[in-house]
Amino acid sequence: MDKTVAVKWMQGFNQKVEAEKDHLSELDGPIGDGDHGANLARGMAAAIEAINSTEPQSAAEVFKAVSMALISKVGGASGPLYGSAFMGMMKAEQAGQDLAGVLEAGLEMIKKRGHAQVGEKTMVDVWHPVVEAVKQGQLTNDVIDQAVLSTKEVAATKGRASYVGERSIGHIDPGSYSSGLLFKALLEAEG
Repeated sequence: MDKTVAVKWMQGFNQKVEAEKDHLSELDGPIGDGDHGANLARGMAAAIEAINSTEPQSAAEVFKAVSMALISKVGGASGPLYGSAFMGMMKAEQAGQDLAGVLEAGLEMIKKRGHAQVGEKTMVDVWHPVVEAVKQGQLTNDVIDQAVLSTKEVAATKGRASYVGERSIGHIDPGSYSSGLLFKALLEAEG
């Protein structure tokens, strides 16, 4: 990925998270700690600051800056999960993988860190169909929205939401929603 596209992608994600941080925290309220939006907004602000101050020379360096900022600034599960994803993406980018390979490496790190699989009401439920769509050259906002909405009618079996079990049904997973923002920002950056 071109460094300029990577920076534009992260700037777009930061703007989306900032614009929707209250909504992200509202989604997190009934099934989590209610702080997903505030935490992720703080982490992405730090990530943009790191990008601006380090002037990365490649997309891999952009992803590394984002990873380190998220791991150090975001509490709860989302910091380590997103941070691990971006670390995996950095390594795949360094290895010369295409976009599908880079995103798949991010997905594998999320699965490894969170021990989650598809269907457990986690961000994996968005990352997996997005990776598949990218492989087919068919990633659209509709694909992203469908993946995010797929988490609504599922009972959580992983993460904090699993503590409320069946009561998690009817709520969109906040990590899935923020992942949707990430991938919408990708489409815009590539556009």
